[in-house]
Amino acid sequence: MTIEPTTITVKPTLIGLTRARLRDALIAAGVPEKQAKMRVQQLWGWLYVQGVSDFAAMTDVSKTLRAELERQFSLVRPEIVTEQVSSDGTRKWLMRLPVIGREARPPEVECVYIPEADRGTLCISSQVGCTLNCTFCHTGTQKLVRNLTPQEIVGQVMLARDRLGDWPGREKPADGLIPTGDRAITNVVLMGMGEPLYNFDNVRDAMEIAADGEGLSLSKRRITLSTSGVVPEIPRWGEEAGTMLAISLHAVRDELRDSLVPLNKKYPIAELLDACRNYPGLSNARRITFEYVM
Repeated sequence: MTIEPTTITVKPTLIGLTRARLRDALIAAGVPEKQAKMRVQQLWGWLYVQGVSDFAAMTDVSKTLRAELERQFSLVRPEIVTEQVSSDGTRKWLMRLPVIGREARPPEVECVYIPEADRGTLCISSQVGCTLNCTFCHTGTQKLVRNLTPQEIVGQVMLARDRLGDWPGREKPADGLIPTGDRAITNVVLMGMGEPLYNFDNVRDAMEIAADGEGLSLSKRRITLSTSGVVPEIPRWGEEAGTMLAISLHAVRDELRDSLVPLNKKYPIAELLDACRNYPGLSNARRITFEYVM
């Protein structure tokens, strides 16, 4: 179905700021430095535990501060262009993002929710378009427009939780297709549009928020980054982010993989597998997934 578009505000959003950057933003907005740590903790709970989208709902924050936050910031999510719901409960959203810089029109990305009996997986995007030109991937036919910001990456999770009623006290969709339990979204996979390791810093900051135990609280073992094989960034991701890893492999011979995944010409299979063997934290309990199109 088509969702009535919302207005994308030009005010900066507090969604997607790390704790340190949220603190800086609050101080810049006039919050006394001595109060900043406490205010960050308050807002963090409202944003990522309660999922509020209106400053007025933050009842333990003074009305004066709420009004000032409303004046300077937003809690906006991406705009939904279309929402498609399959008979098995799979949901796909086409999301429109705010214009940044000299973009001629608002860019759009996709986000998909896949429910199963024991889990609910959200597949999110990290770039608008892609540079890798993998032959089996539709995104590879689109030129790279830009990297997504941490706000836009976290915003996909927030919007999905809004639509799935995945916040305390919220009702789940009436179609009965969402798994029962405390959470609709139990897993996040970076397998949407783009190569996440080519947007390393923004994706890392977004996943830091997703894995924060006092917020969205997703276990790092339930966050999986999928890469086409950006070998130099694989150990760095393991050290700085520590999530699960998936390799978009699709061939075991360089000649074939050069054709299917052109990045292989730069980082051939032997180098890629060596990076996998040395991935920080690799163990029997934390294994790497290899993806293969048959």
